[in-house]
Amino acid sequence: MEVTAHINIDTPAGRKLVREIEKHKNIAEVIYPSPEEIAGQKTYTIEESYDECCQILSEHYGVNFKSL
Repeated sequence: MEVTAHINIDTPAGRKLVREIEKHKNIAEVIYPSPEEIAGQKTYTIEESYDECCQILSEHYGVNFKSL
């Protein structure tokens, strides 16, 4: 039989529970979600972040920041 538990690791008690579960590798497995699986969040590459920042600054200051 298997049990699925969702543990909030933002709290000290949650982190302690996960550490204790990880000690028992032969009977328990901890599977962390990938960044894409985290609800409502998207990860960006460095290039995507840089392009977006340049675009925002260019629009705000009226200068093409990519050419600087």
